[in-house]
Amino acid sequence: MKMLLPLLLLVLVSQHALAPVVEVYEGEKSILLPCKYSGFIPEENPTVLWTRNDLNPKSVHLRREETDDLKGQNQHYRGRTSMRPDALDSSDFSLTLRKPQMTDSGNYTCSIGNERQERKLTDIQLHVK
Repeated sequence: MKMLLPLLLLVLVSQHALAPVVEVYEGEKSILLPCKYSGFIPEENPTVLWTRNDLNPKSVHLRREETDDLKGQNQHYRGRTSMRPDALDSSDFSLTLRKPQMTDSGNYTCSIGNERQERKLTDIQLHVK
């Protein structure tokens, strides 16, 4: 057990270190968090979800089929996020975050799925200076 804990910590730190870092200055017009996918997109009720696990609620942006579903969005992001209108057709799930603030700094996850399953596509570490 004593050997397992350091190994687990090493794996967690390694995963965090692999996340691409995106940097932006506070007050910029916007920043793009990249997420592109070349795999299978569910035909039935596809969703793209951007989250930040250190927030409650953790939802940053949700695209359901061809429209945004922002009912469960964290209030901090209200009116500041968008995705391409053709995101599901183009497989470009990148998120535009307008008016980045220092409190936007953190780790973001882009996932795709439907009612039955969800697949994490990428993690992005955003650093607002």
